[in-house]
Amino acid sequence: MFDSTLQNLKIQLTCKLMFLFSCVCVFFAHNPTPSTPTPKILNTISSDQDTQSRDGLYFQDGKRRVDYVLVYQFKKSSRKGAGSRNRESMNSRRQEPDPEIGLQPVDFPEDDRRLRREEYEHNLLETGLELESDEEVYEVKQKTGILSKISNVMHKITSPFRPNLKEQNNVTFKHLSYPFSREKQHLPLFLLFTGITSLLASGIYSAAYPLHDLLYEEWASYGMFYKYQPLDLIRKYFGEKIGLYFAWLGVYTQLLIPASTVGVIVFLYGCATVDENIPSMEMCDHRSNITMCPLCDQTCSYWKLSTTCATARASHLFDNPATVFFSIFMALWAAMFLEHWKRCQMRLNYKWDLTGFEEEEHTSQLNGDFCSIHFSLVLLFSQTEKEKLTWKDRSPAYLTNIVGILFMIGLTFAIVFGVILYRISTAAAMAVSSDPYTKDNVRVIVTATAVIINLVVILILDEVYGSIARWLTQIEVPKTDKSFEERLIFKAFLLKFVNAYTPIFYVAFFKGRFTGRPGKYMYIFRSMRMEECAPGGCLMELCIQLSIIMLGKQLIQNNLFEIGIPKLKKLIRYLKLKREVKLEPDSNYKKPQQYEADYNLEPFAGLTPEYMEMIIQFGFVTLFVASFPLAPLFALLNNVIEIRLDAKKFTTELRRPNAAKAKDIGIWYNILRGIGKLAVIINAFVISFTSDFIPRLVFMYLYSPDGTLHGFTNNTLSYFNVSHFEAGSEPREAMALGYKVEICRYKDYREPPWSPEAYDVSKEFWSVLAARLAFVIIFQNLVMFMSDFVDWLIPDIPKEISERISKEKLLMVDLFLKEEQTKQQIVEALSSQEKERTVENSDEESPKEDMSDLPENYTKSTDSSNSHHVNAEKQPV
Repeated sequence: MFDSTLQNLKIQLTCKLMFLFSCVCVFFAHNPTPSTPTPKILNTISSDQDTQSRDGLYFQDGKRRVDYVLVYQFKKSSRKGAGSRNRESMNSRRQEPDPEIGLQPVDFPEDDRRLRREEYEHNLLETGLELESDEEVYEVKQKTGILSKISNVMHKITSPFRPNLKEQNNVTFKHLSYPFSREKQHLPLFLLFTGITSLLASGIYSAAYPLHDLLYEEWASYGMFYKYQPLDLIRKYFGEKIGLYFAWLGVYTQLLIPASTVGVIVFLYGCATVDENIPSMEMCDHRSNITMCPLCDQTCSYWKLSTTCATARASHLFDNPATVFFSIFMALWAAMFLEHWKRCQMRLNYKWDLTGFEEEEHTSQLNGDFCSIHFSLVLLFSQTEKEKLTWKDRSPAYLTNIVGILFMIGLTFAIVFGVILYRISTAAAMAVSSDPYTKDNVRVIVTATAVIINLVVILILDEVYGSIARWLTQIEVPKTDKSFEERLIFKAFLLKFVNAYTPIFYVAFFKGRFTGRPGKYMYIFRSMRMEECAPGGCLMELCIQLSIIMLGKQLIQNNLFEIGIPKLKKLIRYLKLKREVKLEPDSNYKKPQQYEADYNLEPFAGLTPEYMEMIIQFGFVTLFVASFPLAPLFALLNNVIEIRLDAKKFTTELRRPNAAKAKDIGIWYNILRGIGKLAVIINAFVISFTSDFIPRLVFMYLYSPDGTLHGFTNNTLSYFNVSHFEAGSEPREAMALGYKVEICRYKDYREPPWSPEAYDVSKEFWSVLAARLAFVIIFQNLVMFMSDFVDWLIPDIPKEISERISKEKLLMVDLFLKEEQTKQQIVEALSSQEKERTVENSDEESPKEDMSDLPENYTKSTDSSNSHHVNAEKQPV
């Protein structure tokens, strides 16, 4: 199959691969005295720097580039037996689990590994590849004084595929003109990955990567943040799959510009109208003698509503009529973004020749975990037993997945619950503080510290959940990389979504909903009273929660960790190598080569982490945008840095990944579409139940005497007689305000204590609830319809691309028809010539067949077409 593929492509392609393997040898002199060993010098590269193939980027001829590197280690047995083998040094390059595989390599004997390597390299040679080896020699002094030789032998494989294939003059060759070696990877990778994945999984090879070229100045430099990305160069260097990721990130960042502009306008509108907001003015009016009920039992005292003036004014910056418009705008923006990306993706597919590319499941690369499990089965069981995993074999893994995911979700809920207990206990402790500033800012301090705790827990659990999701996927043993990646993405996204958004969901939809009322509060563990929202609502607290978590994740996790962790790992690896391999200056030492520098880089772990952080950010931008209109602006600023940060990481901190083809971003598009639909529902509930937008409308049109918001604050506060407190729950300092309090207020729609139905919910409560539900239904259906209309209105394929594709199809059909017509004409011409030749032959043979003048007893023998003899004899009459 591979041979036919090469013959069909008809491309004279030079593929140079280089094999690097580390050989740990202990050499001894012929002299039996161990203190004076004579090292055996291998055939090394010349120490002259001019002949070192340009620091490892080229072969020794200086013309052929090194495109691919395979790394493995082996130990060569000493002449002293097992005792000497225990003294072998150089353990710095031990076998490590590949980040894309995750499992520990199977422990094959060294002889088996050598045989498998030799067989694999022999297969590469038969394909037309050429091996070229060079060696480096270092001297290592052990504690015992015995000198060892450490050889890093590099096999460089180079030459055109099928070099002895005769060139056909009737074939037009298309020469590649790419400056990078991305195209040259596709053909050898077809051969390599039919065996290299299993070899990596089993530990035969420890690493496989192409070498880095230069794509730094035009892309990874921070000074180029204002320029468009060189997508064609990225695609040629890293392949289509990574090129599509950076193209998607660029489109997403570009479309954040209008979203952030509208968000800033909405925020400025709130700033301009804060002094005209009647509800906040009523809360800030010190002349109003509104005494509020205590926020906790016993330790908290009565307090004035005017103390929440700053919080009320700040709430208006985000809780104003413009936020409703902004929520509708962002829902349509999400639909526009997805449609715009589909069109850009189609343009790139056409430009990169991916319109007819379809990834077939049976040609997908076998997953490393499947290969590793397969080898384990081979070692543990006989070959006669079946190795195919059945449903019965997989059911324990599936059950473990379900139980593990439910446990992780439960753990997240438990941590959020623990933070709630922290908020309640801290608020009660700060209420008895002697510092007046602390007592006046209890809500802000408790909210800020609780959010910081949530942020730290989210950052920690993100790393833990990522590892757990990979492990849960590995025990399922998916057979192909595609199925492995899809299952991993689903589990990781589910766990990280719950981890990131659970604290925000609590503040948005649950806080203050189940507190009860004065005299009949709800308690946790019968002693801790559920926390309440501020008189202005929980929207301001939701804004604080969202902003700190979003900015913290972007600054710490997405930026510092993304560059800091690879740098730290590279430093640790370098220090480990420097400590365990002590080089002695001699004539054999040479400058470290490019393949050695790339080997010390962090292995590429896939695009899942890159997509995941952007998808979580997309959720922050769209899901709760009604409470934080500045979210698109912060996302835009982050992404401008993120693009160059990822570029710098890919070119300087990670090994160059294998080029892979892909025509879309895969399952991530479906996740984005699902978040866009979920954002409509969540924003509808945030506007309806978290903000005071609906209660204000109900008051203006049903209960206001003049059709304004004058009196709205007083309308939302109910009355409570302090004599109805439960025993032991009344405040200890009843005279904290300087006077005796008989009636206090609390935020709710309930009947006053002098009513026959004291403390029952009032009719206003049901009116507001009905209006809220009606708004959710209307908003959701209206915005969904508008989003679907935008989706229907904008075609997925641009018109010019569609016309070009149609034209190419017509040209292809015409070409096929012309070829068929040509073939038919050739067949007809050949048949007519055959007929003419047959007629001529029959005319020439007819006189010879006339036997009227022959004698009676003449017998003729002739050869027929089937080589049988036919005798014709005249019989006498």
